[in-house]
Amino acid sequence: MANVTTPASTAPLAQPLALSELQQRALRKAAWRLIPLLALAYFFNYLDRTSVGYAALQMTDQLGLTAAQFGLGAGIMFVGYCLCEVPSNLAMYRFGARLWMARIMITWGLAAAATAFVVGPYSFYVIRFILGVAEAGFFPGVIFFLTLWFPLQYRTRVLAWFTVATPISFLVGGPLSIWLLQMHGTLGLAGWQWMFVIEGLPACVLGLITLKVLANRPSEAKWLSADERSALDDLLASEQGKAQKSHAFKAALKDPRVWVLSSITFSFTIGTYGIGIWLPQMLKAQGVELGMIGWVAAVPYFFSTIGLLFWARHVDRTGKGILNLVIALLLAGLALLFALQMSTLVPAMIGITLALVGTISAKTIFYTLPAKFLSGQAAAGGIALINSIGAFGGFVGPYLMGYLKETTHSFTAGLMVMGCVLFFAAAMALVLKLFMREA
Repeated sequence: MANVTTPASTAPLAQPLALSELQQRALRKAAWRLIPLLALAYFFNYLDRTSVGYAALQMTDQLGLTAAQFGLGAGIMFVGYCLCEVPSNLAMYRFGARLWMARIMITWGLAAAATAFVVGPYSFYVIRFILGVAEAGFFPGVIFFLTLWFPLQYRTRVLAWFTVATPISFLVGGPLSIWLLQMHGTLGLAGWQWMFVIEGLPACVLGLITLKVLANRPSEAKWLSADERSALDDLLASEQGKAQKSHAFKAALKDPRVWVLSSITFSFTIGTYGIGIWLPQMLKAQGVELGMIGWVAAVPYFFSTIGLLFWARHVDRTGKGILNLVIALLLAGLALLFALQMSTLVPAMIGITLALVGTISAKTIFYTLPAKFLSGQAAAGGIALINSIGAFGGFVGPYLMGYLKETTHSFTAGLMVMGCVLFFAAAMALVLKLFMREA
């Protein structure tokens, strides 16, 4: 990792902390120990919440679900998620990340696998709601956890290597889900049922591994030497000591930046899930064969993976987080409008690809911002609050797309609304600049 210019909370641009060889070695060990496990868990986390879009290719006909019912069921997960997000993250702050994140993984894995046994719209709603309750707190918990391990100057890249699991879950999960759908009839189960069971249970295994591998903070990491633990603790304490941050959760509730950030993530989450969950059915409507849908849907996420890593490196190098957030959101909105003008598959997929590059990169850039002014309990609760409000967009996006599809018999109106919402998110990011001039 190379040193880069990093914004500080009290100066326009402060120089990054100079790291000793001991500190760099400790950070490398932490990165290799923590990021692969967390990224793999997030891969299954994202897969378990979005693979329902592929299941819909079979289950909607078998269960007799309308487009609006499917959209409601796909999105209602986020209602449970939103209700339990802040309590879950505050519990993690109290009990420690190792224990709490293991609990989250095990319970969401069981809930995801149990989706195989729904029999109609109401059981579909209930199990999706339970899935949201089970996994609440995972993503913001990881964001908070990473602030306890990595200094600000590396956080965008570290977060990028974690969130790269989002596009990869679609890149790999699409073809995997389609392959599992073809197990239809094996042992008396439908293909979509096999898909939920096989994709859900690995999270339980990862939860057990988490109990063995994770350490709550550097001082508890037995796999670091005593000198490395001390060096990393000193580095993080030095950074936190130079920043003026609020520490109480009540202070976070009164901070206008928290609410502006919440409006931004709510908006771009509508766009992300509105596109992602419905993309397989959009491709089916375009005449793409079932066996090819997973591969075609993977293409935008391949380029999103590359774009995310390059964009994160650029943000770390320049320190201009909010400016790049605005650009990413504008790119996504404009790309959707471009896709709407295209009547053939390839140009439309180019537009959707650019839109997903923008929204997924925006998410990574976005989650480096709260830790610039929040720490301690305020960071645990504040990040969870921001994410829970944002996650409600995961309910609105799929449901709104389903409602508009059923009303207009086309995806055009839904995509147009998604584009307008992304433009609103970009406008709110500009408003955020008034409160955080140094970012």
